Amino acid sequence: MSTTTARAAPASDASTAWKETLAADEEARFAEYGRRFAELQQTRSARQGAGRALHRKQLLALRGRLEVLGGLPEFAAQGLFARPRSYEVQVRLSNGGMDAVSDRRPDIRGFAFAVKGVSGPGALGNGPTDTQCFALINSSKFAFPKSDEFVEFVLAAAQGQGALLRHLVRRYGLLGGPKVLVQLLKSIGRPFSGFPSETFHSAAPIACGPYAVRVRLVPEADAATSGDGGAPAPGPQMWREQMSAALQAGPLHYRLELQPFVDERRTPIEDASVDWPTPYTAVARLTLPQQSAGIDAALQASAESGVFDPWVALAAHRPLGDVMRARKVVYFVSQQGRGATTGG
Repeated sequence: MSTTTARAAPASDASTAWKETLAADEEARFAEYGRRFAELQQTRSARQGAGRALHRKQLLALRGRLEVLGGLPEFAAQGLFARPRSYEVQVRLSNGGMDAVSDRRPDIRGFAFAVKGVSGPGALGNGPTDTQCFALINSSKFAFPKSDEFVEFVLAAAQGQGALLRHLVRRYGLLGGPKVLVQLLKSIGRPFSGFPSETFHSAAPIACGPYAVRVRLVPEADAATSGDGGAPAPGPQMWREQMSAALQAGPLHYRLELQPFVDERRTPIEDASVDWPTPYTAVARLTLPQQSAGIDAALQASAESGVFDPWVALAAHRPLGDVMRARKVVYFVSQQGRGATTGG
């Protein structure tokens, strides 16, 4: 049995007819996810020092500014993007894994940022918020449709390759298990050119007022080409050094874009493994000014101890779908486990 919330559709391609479908066992199941991730985090922290359950390795913390554009279409001109304005931003770049290991290892890369100085009811429903967080990755979709498969995968992977393969065979069959593993390795191991030139995605949807959207961050031409100062291209273990060199040479610019929900078939809310086909619309420009990245120890420490959680958001941009609802519980447990500070 499930419960469903829905919206009525207007006459445009961007529709408000999206819906969330909540399974009857979600509360108990997500609480169990949180408990198991807390155990995983505690085990890793005992060996590596306090840190996140995932995205443990922080590469850089940076300061920036977000300029909201004017003249946006109705589906986009909501919440944070309702009117042109400039906001201070704190950025955290990271590797996605549960261990702080060499950047040589294939991994998902994270580009999270907290927009400061917003004002309005918070997505968590516990009062107003002054921060809007975006947690983006270098993949346009998740490897799994829903949270259960992802959680089981991570917990099995934490026990080693043998345990992971056994889990995949049990879940997907003798032939399907290895096939899923190959697909996952291809996804994680796809070439990564670096933070100045890669595009990052929310992969799962959020609300945008009465609409639903996915988010991406696209480097502008100067961001993709500037900043090496004539130095040789860094190896795959030098993402921090590459970004630092780019920012020492000059500012980097990115477009923040929104992609609207149009219908459940093409743009499903509850299946995070579907890459929506709808076009993106630019809504803001993120500028990372010229800076000596990594020099400001206080900034690095603030990001390391802080919160970059998509649920630290305006109610107008509440995260949507099973994966996002599971993240609300698991992120909060992780924040408690590392004694996180609030607001970033």
